Amino acid sequence: MVCDDFHAGSLSSSSWVSESRALPGAARNVPPDRFLTLQTVSNFKDRGRGPVRGRGWLRLLRVVGNPGCRNSLRETVWGDVLPTQMRQTKVPAREHSASRNAETPKRRYADTTLIAAWLIGFVLIPAARSQEADSGNAASLKPSWETQRQAATYALAIPAPRGQITDRNGVPLAQTRVSNNLSVVFPTPFDFTDKQIVEFVNRAVASARGLTSRPIGFSEEAAVQHYRNRGVTPFDIATDLPEDEVAKLQNKLPSGLKLRATYVRIYPQGSVAGQIVGYTGRTSRESTRILQNNEPLWPESEGREGLEQTFDDQLRGKPGQLELTFDKDGNKTGERIATPPEPGYNLVTTIDVDIQRLAEKILQKRAKRGAMVVLDPGTGEVLALASWPTINPNDFVPTISEEKFMKIESDPNIPMLPRAYRSAYPPGSTFKVFVGIAAFESHAIDPTDEFDCPAAMQIGNMVFRNWKKTDSGDLNFRQALTQSCNTWFFQAGQKIGAHALVSWAKRLGLGERTGILLNGEAEGRIPTDDYMEQTYHRHIMGGDLANLSIGQGDLLISPLQMAQAMGAIANGGILYQARIVRQVQTLNNEVVYMYSPRAKDVIKLGAVTLEEVRKGMIGVVSNGTGNAAELKNVKVAGKTGTAQWGPKKKERTAAWFVGFAPADAPKYAFAALYEGAPGEVAHGGTVAAPMIGELLRELLKGEAPPKKGSQEDESDEMDENAQPMQDQSN
Repeated sequence: MVCDDFHAGSLSSSSWVSESRALPGAARNVPPDRFLTLQTVSNFKDRGRGPVRGRGWLRLLRVVGNPGCRNSLRETVWGDVLPTQMRQTKVPAREHSASRNAETPKRRYADTTLIAAWLIGFVLIPAARSQEADSGNAASLKPSWETQRQAATYALAIPAPRGQITDRNGVPLAQTRVSNNLSVVFPTPFDFTDKQIVEFVNRAVASARGLTSRPIGFSEEAAVQHYRNRGVTPFDIATDLPEDEVAKLQNKLPSGLKLRATYVRIYPQGSVAGQIVGYTGRTSRESTRILQNNEPLWPESEGREGLEQTFDDQLRGKPGQLELTFDKDGNKTGERIATPPEPGYNLVTTIDVDIQRLAEKILQKRAKRGAMVVLDPGTGEVLALASWPTINPNDFVPTISEEKFMKIESDPNIPMLPRAYRSAYPPGSTFKVFVGIAAFESHAIDPTDEFDCPAAMQIGNMVFRNWKKTDSGDLNFRQALTQSCNTWFFQAGQKIGAHALVSWAKRLGLGERTGILLNGEAEGRIPTDDYMEQTYHRHIMGGDLANLSIGQGDLLISPLQMAQAMGAIANGGILYQARIVRQVQTLNNEVVYMYSPRAKDVIKLGAVTLEEVRKGMIGVVSNGTGNAAELKNVKVAGKTGTAQWGPKKKERTAAWFVGFAPADAPKYAFAALYEGAPGEVAHGGTVAAPMIGELLRELLKGEAPPKKGSQEDESDEMDENAQPMQDQSN
C-alpha cells in the first residue's frame, strides 16, 4: 500500500474569488476519491506567525486519505485562517493525472490572507476550466477553485413564548402576546453601497408614513451596519403596532416592508401583584454584530424579579429553529421552520387576585409606605402579599424608558422594595402574644397569676415606663394583653427568662426566612446570647430582656414571618411554611411540580395556652387597642403594636396589627404594617388596625353573625360598658 502525505503550499487570496490559478505541486498527489475539509478550530499555531486564537477561526485541513495510512491523516494548514464561523464543508478534490510517484516539494506556509465573506456557510466548487497535467512537470498542474460568496445556510433560533403565571383561580398575572414590528426587508443579492442602503430605507420609511400611529425612524449608521452584518433579517423601523393597525396592514404593505412578529411579555393585572410576579428583561440588546448560526431571531427575555426570576428556567420554554438558504447569487431559495418552539411551563400561584387587589387598594388609600399579608392558616398558602408603593411590571417591557426609571429611582418611598417579605421591622407589642405563649408553655406563669401594672418600674439601673401614665392595678394575662401593659410584660419576661423566650419565638418561625420562593427575603432577627456577645460583647441582661418582652430592642420581624406565626396560633400549633406557588404545569395542564402544604414544626400548643392567647386577642379587638378592626358579624383576634427604629433625628415608627379571623374558626391569618415617615406619630391601633378592619369587612361580609347566646361571657375580664381604649401603646 502506498501512503501519501498531502503538503500545502501558498495560495493567493484572489484565487478564492474568481481567478483560477494553479495549486502548488503538492496537489499532484491528490487522488480523485479524497476531499479537502474545512473545520473550525479554537487554537493552533500558524507557523511563522504564532498562535491564532478565538472561536470560529478556520483552517483548511489535510486531504482525508486512506484510513489505513496513519500519516495521511496529518493536518496541514493551507493559507490563512478565516475570521468567520462555518459549518464543516467537504469539497471534492479535482481529479488529476499526475503520477503518484512524482516528487513532492517542501511544505510552505502562505502569508496571504483568505478573503472570507461574513456569510455563515462557504461552498467551494471546482472551476469550469480544466487543465491538462504534465506528469513530468509539477508546475504545469493548475487546478483552480473559486468561492460562492453569497451562498449560505442559516440556522437561527426562534425564541419560545414564556409560560403564563396565574393566581390560584387561573386569573392571568403574566402572559405572552404576539407583537408586530414594521420592518424593512432588503432585496438580494446584498450588493448595495452605503448610499444605496440609506436611500432604500428612506424610500421604505416614506411609504410607511400614515400606516401606523407608532413613531417611525432609524439611524443611517444602524441601517448600514444591519445591512452589512445581518441583512438577511428584517430591519425594524416601528415597533409594537396596535392590533387594529396590524389587521388593516395584513397583505397590504408596500414593497420592501413587512410585519415582523415577536413575542412580548404582558401583565394583564397591571400593578396588582407586580412585586410578586416581577418582570422580565432582554438577555441582550439588539445585536449588530455579524449574524451567527443559532442566534435568536430577536433578543430573548429573562426573569429579573419576583416569580419571573425564581422560575425563569421553567417559564422560558425551548427555542425552535428557522432555516434560511441562499444560492450562489445571494437569492433566498428557502425558508422553513425546522423545529417549532415549545412554550414554557405555566405557574399557578397561591395568590387570590381579588384579595391582593383589595389589600393594595387599602394600602394606597391609608399608607404612603406599608405592607399587608393574608394567608390560609390551614395550609400556609399566601393569599395576598401586598406592599406599597408598588410597581407596574408593564413599564419594564420590553425595556423601561429612562424617564420612568428615573421616576422610580428618585421616589423616596422606594416602590421597588417589596416590604411584605424583603423588609423586617421591630414588632412592638405584637410580640407580647409570643411572650404569653412562652410563659404558659414553660409554666413560668399560670392564667390566674397577676402582676401590677404601674406607670414605671426599675430593672437594674434602668427605669422602664408603661405607655399609660397611671397605675392600672393587678392584671392577669388576658387583661394585660388587652391593655397592652408594658410593665406587666417586663415582669413576665423576667420570670420566663431569655432562653425560653428566644426559643419559643424561634419555634414560631420568627427571625428566620420562611423559605417562600421569592429572592431576597429578609431574615429578621431574634437576639440571642451569641448575637449579643458578637454585637455588644455581653450576654442578654435584665434590661435587654425587658425590651425583648415588649418587642423592642434588636428584634426584627418581617410582615410575612408575622403572618406565618399568626397562622400557627390560629390552627392550634402547626407552623406551615408560607407558600406562594401551588403548581407548575405544562401547556396541557399536566402537573410538572406540585408544592403541597409543609409543616415546618408541629408545636402542639397546650389547650390552656391556646385559650388564653385567643381570648386575650379577642379582647384586644372588642375592648382594647385594636377596636378599629372589630366586625359586627365575626369575632376577630388581633394585637396592635408600635415600635420605633432608626437614629433619633430620623426615627421612624412601625405600626402593626396582626391576628386571625374568624377567631373561632380561622380562615385568614394576617399582618398589617404601617411604616411612618421620620418624625410621624403613628400607632398600630389608629393606622394598622383600620386597614385590617376594612379588609375583613369585605372578605367576611357573607359570614353569618354568631347566634344569640353563643357569645363567650367575658364579663369577668372586662367591664361590659368599658369604652374601647385609644391606642398609645408600644
